Amino acid sequence: MKKSAVIKKICFYVVFILLLLLFLYPFYLVLLNSLKTNKEVILDSLALPQALNFEGYQKAFEKMNYLQSFGNSLIVTSLSIFLLVIIAAMCAYLFARKNWKINNIIFMVMVASMIIPFQTIMIPIVKNFSAFDLTDNLFAVVFFYLGAHVSLAVFMYHGFIKNIPYELEEAARIDGCGQLGILFRIIFPMLKPITSTIVILDVLAIWNDFLLPFILLYKNSLKTLPLMTYSFVGQYSTDYSLVTAGLVLTILPIIILYLFLQKQIIEGVSQGAIK
Repeated sequence: MKKSAVIKKICFYVVFILLLLLFLYPFYLVLLNSLKTNKEVILDSLALPQALNFEGYQKAFEKMNYLQSFGNSLIVTSLSIFLLVIIAAMCAYLFARKNWKINNIIFMVMVASMIIPFQTIMIPIVKNFSAFDLTDNLFAVVFFYLGAHVSLAVFMYHGFIKNIPYELEEAARIDGCGQLGILFRIIFPMLKPITSTIVILDVLAIWNDFLLPFILLYKNSLKTLPLMTYSFVGQYSTDYSLVTAGLVLTILPIIILYLFLQKQIIEGVSQGAIK
């Protein structure tokens, strides 16, 4: 029995390490090629660099107008997440606590809308946003992200709120707490695990999104980091050294954020899964 358990444990770690290497391999290639010249990347993208070349990072930083693009990505992501969490929590609370027929209909429509892929509504979005002169507008992008991601957030919050005892709200109401006070002082703090999960999923999705900003933002002064990275890809030639360096600079803020908040992130995801 002990020998069998040891063999299973060894097999588990072997599979775990192989999967880890499989997931890390693309990051390794990007980092490796970002330290090469463009000629070295074209000749052999898998070979080690002849010498560490940080010139690509300097050029990418300047050509991407990194600080401005970073600010655009930060505005879009942070504002979208803030509005999404507040509105989704309020909406899910209403659906979970008010047994109105219209609530059930709206909730089912929101859940059903999650199966609609973005590509099917991409052209109507461009036409409608252009008609209302909402292109080249960061707040218009935030508005769309709010609509695109709120359904999943409401669905997740709804299931969580349904499991919170209603007696807590009754006790707070007896103590003189109003409806908004109950939501933000009693219910919302209890939603921390699921809020962490929603924030993680949506920060990654919005920060790394390319297609929506690509069809709505045309001015370089308004473009996000993924869009500015794409500017290194030409029709007839591509500087792969700059592309990979730009990708590293784009994902670096998310990696730093994870390193600082990894304890809270793992705790939030695990508690949300258990709940």
